[in-house]
Amino acid sequence: MKLYRTQSGAFVEENDQYFPVETKSWDELIASPDVYSRAKAALAGKPATSFDTSQILSPAVSQEVWAAGVTYYRSRDARMEESKDAGGGTFYDRVYNAERPEIFFKATGRRVVRSGDPVRIRKDASWSVPEPELTLLISSAGRITGYTIGNDMSSRDIEGENPLYLPQAKVYDGSCALGPCILLSPEPLPKTTAISIEIKRGGSTAFSGTTTLAELKRDPQMLADYLFRDNSFPEGAFLMTGTGIVPGDEFTLSSGDVVRISIEGIGMLENLVD
Repeated sequence: MKLYRTQSGAFVEENDQYFPVETKSWDELIASPDVYSRAKAALAGKPATSFDTSQILSPAVSQEVWAAGVTYYRSRDARMEESKDAGGGTFYDRVYNAERPEIFFKATGRRVVRSGDPVRIRKDASWSVPEPELTLLISSAGRITGYTIGNDMSSRDIEGENPLYLPQAKVYDGSCALGPCILLSPEPLPKTTAISIEIKRGGSTAFSGTTTLAELKRDPQMLADYLFRDNSFPEGAFLMTGTGIVPGDEFTLSSGDVVRISIEGIGMLENLVD
């Protein structure tokens, strides 16, 4: 089931019909450990007579967005290459192989961009890329209840200059996009689930790539468990799980590019680069 946040409330979709979900607030609904059963119950009601996709909003309101890094081998290689001159040549290899994952803060709910709105490149960056990521919805109790698509915009030159600059490379206005919906599922997604990205520039494809969840080294629930260690999230949280698709070192985003990220079973997150 796909859950949408819109200007007129929460809706669950089944067979191209959209059913309103009764809730006190969006925050209350998605923080709930039983969000799946509540959404499923809504399917017994009357579907909406119309559904305006232009009213779809970001799925994050009061939720914090966090991210896990170096969870794919391709990401490990890219991070090692970009940081080798700063002494980080083996730093990310150790992170990749460590028991404890890298988890960092990414965005507050108000900073999250919805599908269809622009993402941004940092003005002081010269090497910027999007990072397509499966993103977990985690309930206030710390259990994964759903999945969405995330774009973790990153300034590779800033992070490569010094790993301690990671927050500046990752956290800025327009650096995080989520959407367009939350796929609610009581079961983990199959390892065969495909993640793909296409970057359009002037009507042509400037970059494209595909991976699957089989390449994700860390178990998603384990990542969620680490996030919730000594942290509480009363409104729930979103956790990006890392990227397995990184453009070559010669590529950088340009203003006017269109980034399209698709995850099998969820849909497409599309953003213009501002």
